[in-house]
Amino acid sequence: MNTLPRTILGLAFSLTMSVSAFALDARYTDADGDLLADIPTAAADLVDPPVLVFAYTPVEDPAVYAKVWEGFLEHMATVTGKRVQFFPVQSNAAQIEAMRAGRLHVAAFNTGSNPLAVNCAGFRPFAMMASKTGDFGYKMEFITYPGSGIEKIEDIKGKKMAFTSETSNSGFKAPSALMRDQFKMEAKRDFEPVFSGKHDNSILGVANKDYMAAAVASSVRDRMTARGVVKADQLKVIYASQAFPTSGYGTAHNLKPELQAKIQEAFFSFKWEGSELLKEFEKSEPPQEKFIRISYKETWEVVRQIDQAMDIKYTCK
Repeated sequence: MNTLPRTILGLAFSLTMSVSAFALDARYTDADGDLLADIPTAAADLVDPPVLVFAYTPVEDPAVYAKVWEGFLEHMATVTGKRVQFFPVQSNAAQIEAMRAGRLHVAAFNTGSNPLAVNCAGFRPFAMMASKTGDFGYKMEFITYPGSGIEKIEDIKGKKMAFTSETSNSGFKAPSALMRDQFKMEAKRDFEPVFSGKHDNSILGVANKDYMAAAVASSVRDRMTARGVVKADQLKVIYASQAFPTSGYGTAHNLKPELQAKIQEAFFSFKWEGSELLKEFEKSEPPQEKFIRISYKETWEVVRQIDQAMDIKYTCK
C-alpha cells in the first residue's frame, strides 16, 4: 500500500500543523480529536432522509458519471433500504454548499476540497478507491502539447497557464506551491493564470491548443485518454509529482449512526467485477478497483500541509 510522503513535489515541508488553523466551523464539534465533525448525540439533531442524495466530485462532466455510478447506487439502495438519487453537481463550491445545507448526504469530494468540506459542511470521509493490491493515489501533472516550445516548468514563464479551480489540490494548490517555492514563479508576475473550472476543461484546452500549459490530475487524463476523448499524442507531460490521495468518500455528519454504518457497508460490500464503476476507474494508474478505509487525519495530512504552506484558510461562508 502506498505511504504518503512527508515531502511532496520535491519540497520539504517542515511545518508544525496547528489544529486551530484548520478548526471546524462553529456549528460542529470534535470531541475525539479526529478532525471530523462529531455525530450528534441528541436525537433531534439527527436526520434519516427517505431519499439519499449522492454526488460525485465534478472533476469532469457529471453526465459522464450518472451511468457509471448507477449500479453502485442500486447496491446502496438495497443495503440501506433507501431510494438513492444521483445529484450532478457542477462545481466544488456547489457540492460543499449542498451538504452544508442538508441537501446532500453521501459524496465523493476531490482531494483539494476534502478539508473545506470537512470543516465547513460536516463531511465525514471514510473511504477512497485503490487497486486490488491496495495501491492508491494520483499525480499532479504539468501538461502541454507537442510543439508548444515548453519542455520544462521554467518555460511557462511569460505564457498562459491553466488551473482548474482554487479548491483543487492538483489543479491549483499543489502546482502553485511548486512554482512559487521551487521555481520562484508567481502568477500574474511571471505567467498569466487562467481558470478552466474543471480538469477535463484544462485537458481539452491543452489538447486543442487553447492553453499552452495546464496543471491537472493524472487520473483524469488517464481516463479521458482511455475513453478516446483526447489522444495521447495530443498531450505532453513535462512534470509529475509524487502521489496524492484520491477523492474521499463519506457522509454528512448528522445522518443517523445506523444509517452511516449501512452506507459504509454498501461501499465495502460492493462487487466491482463486471461493474460500470470498474470499467471506468480501472483506466486510472494505478487502477482503482475497490474501496479501502482511510483516516482523514492521517491520509489528508499532506494536503493540509500544502494548504498551510499556501496560507489557505478554510473559511466558511
